[in-house]
This record gives sequence, structure tokens and C-alpha cells, in this order.
Amino acid sequence: MKLKWLLAIFVPIYGFVVWLRNKLFDWGTLKQEEFDIPIISVGNITVGGTGKTPMIEFLIRALSKDYRIAVLSRGYKRDSKGFVLATKDSTVSDIGDEPLQILKKFPDVTVAVDADRRRGIRMLMEVEPKIDVILLDDAFQHRYVSPLVSILLTDYNRLFFDDKLLPLGRLREFPSARYRANIIIVTKCPDDLKPIDKRILIKKMNLYPYQRLFFSTQCYDDMVKLSANGSYDLSEKLSVRNLGINPRILAVSGIANPKHFDGYLRSFCKNTSTIHFGDHHDFNKQDIKLIENRFLQMKEKSPGASYIVVTEKDAARLSCMKLPKSIRNDIYVLPVRTLFAEDDAVALSKYIKYAVFSNRRGRSVSPSDKSNNILI
Repeated sequence: MKLKWLLAIFVPIYGFVVWLRNKLFDWGTLKQEEFDIPIISVGNITVGGTGKTPMIEFLIRALSKDYRIAVLSRGYKRDSKGFVLATKDSTVSDIGDEPLQILKKFPDVTVAVDADRRRGIRMLMEVEPKIDVILLDDAFQHRYVSPLVSILLTDYNRLFFDDKLLPLGRLREFPSARYRANIIIVTKCPDDLKPIDKRILIKKMNLYPYQRLFFSTQCYDDMVKLSANGSYDLSEKLSVRNLGINPRILAVSGIANPKHFDGYLRSFCKNTSTIHFGDHHDFNKQDIKLIENRFLQMKEKSPGASYIVVTEKDAARLSCMKLPKSIRNDIYVLPVRTLFAEDDAVALSKYIKYAVFSNRRGRSVSPSDKSNNILI
């Protein structure tokens, strides 16, 4: 209780700094830069996972048939500095786990990292002049760049209007920051979300006419074996619904909120044990030894098949490590993707494609213009 009161003291200070920074951008004191290439920003106003990477992957799938795409990320917790253009030999140390995940899943997409998004965009346009559109990952607060489309994500289980500012809550900004977004997506919704619940959320959002609101869920694909070289062995897919008699799973995760991941596995395999690490965890030899010991102990208890199941983000980090033979062939990745209702998926894809098509020559669109030019 004392800690809560202590944290509450700092909320007005943090809030003033955030308010002042945003006002300096609004007043034009801090300058936003526009680029001669369509830029789509994906981000949130809370700390923790809201499904940004699956959303980036949705956009890649929606645009890749018609446009050459580049993804620019900060490259969180990488060891490298400055701008780095990813190659097939890039590691977690070079570019970070989420960019590496995207690179492995979409080898034809250009992936780069740079904490300075403006410099990163300039470098991308210089080294890859044929790209048609840039997706900015986790860039909602990076206001030095003026994106064509700004997508704001909020977790259904941690909606921003029910939260408090840091350090008392999880908000990076005030909920009013949502009005900078063109599109707001409520992610990780329950599969049985009722129409009345959607209407309540729409009313609470209180959005402008030019803004669009969508609802998405997370779905998992078949498990894919993690090969010795760190890539996904697509020839060895395995449905979690069909793991044989008395299977056992060791679920290993280093993500912000593993509840959904664990719950999904337990819904099909009651003998699921878990090991949780912090978000973006750097695995070391002791961690691998812990996983190995827990897995071997689990195998001894059951004659059924046993599996180590990891998230895609953790697979990116584990792929860069030397894994012992005793577990190397038992590690499976559980891919996750963003799923919209069919009408919403079509509407969102149409919105994004029309925005990119209309502005592919670099024509800037102001917030007021966006309601007229790209409202579908």
C-alpha cells in the first residue's frame, strides 16, 4: 500500500513530461519529418505485449502480393548499435528477437533496425531504393516521423481507458493519445465476444469520424519443429489437437503475458508444465540446463510423447544457441497470428491498400485529409 502511494507521487510528474512533449509536437516546436514513401506505424500506449508483431505480419500478408515491403524496428535488446540491415546470417544479437522472427518467416521482406527511426528510414530508402512501403514496429510514441497510417493496438484484457499512467499503471501516455491514430485495434479479444460488448467498447472509445475501430483475436497455427540450424522445419508440422496418447508438454516462454499461450496448450494437453522467463529474455547456459532437466524429468514420468513448446519470439533467441542433443529434436514452435472477422479483415486490408496506393508517390496526408482520402 505504501509503495502504491509512493508511485502515485510520480504520476503527475511523468504525466506533465508526456503532455509537454506531445504539445511541443502539436505546436510544431518539435518537428515531424515526412518521407516520399508510404509509412505505416504500429504501436501502443501501454507497456507490455499487445500483439504488435502478429499485426506487422498481418500487414505483410495483406501487402506483399502488390508491394515490396520493409520492416523497421528498434531492435530491442540487441547488442549492435545504429542502423543494421538484416541478412540471412543475422542473429538476435544483431537485430533483436522480433525482427529475427519476421526475417525467418518472411525472407523476401527487407528487415532493418535502428532506434532512430528517421535515420533508419533514410538508410532504407538509400540501400533498398525499390521498396514501396515501410512498416514501423512499435513507433506510436516516435512522433519525429509522420506516418501515412498510424495503427494503435490495445489489449482487450488491459484496455487503455481502464489503466493509469506510469509508474502507477501501465500507460506510456494519456488515453487521449488515441486520437492520433487512424486505426485502433482491440487485440486478443475472446472468441465469443458479443455484439453488445463491441458496442459498449465503441461507445467508450468515443472516436472521431475519420478513425476506424477493429476487433481481433489471436489464433495459433500448427506447431512447427525448430530445426538444428534455427529455422522452422515446415515438413514437420504437428497439430496440438493430435499429440497422441497421454502427451506431455513443457511450455517455455519469455513474453510479457504468457497466460494465453499457456492456456491454449493446457486446453488440449492437461499435462502441461510451464517455465516462464521475463519478456525478451536472453537465454543462457543455465536456462538451457533448467529446460533440459525439467524436460527429461517429465519424460521419465510418462510413456507418452513429450514436447518442448516455445513461442516464436523465444524460438528466435533459442535458435542462436547451442542446444544439447537430449532436447534438440523435441522443440516445437507455436506460431501465432492475428485473426479478424472476415468482413473486418477485408475492410482493414482494403483501407491499408487504398492508403498505400493513393500515396505511393509520397503525397502527404494530414489528419483532416485522412478522413476524406482513405476512409473506406
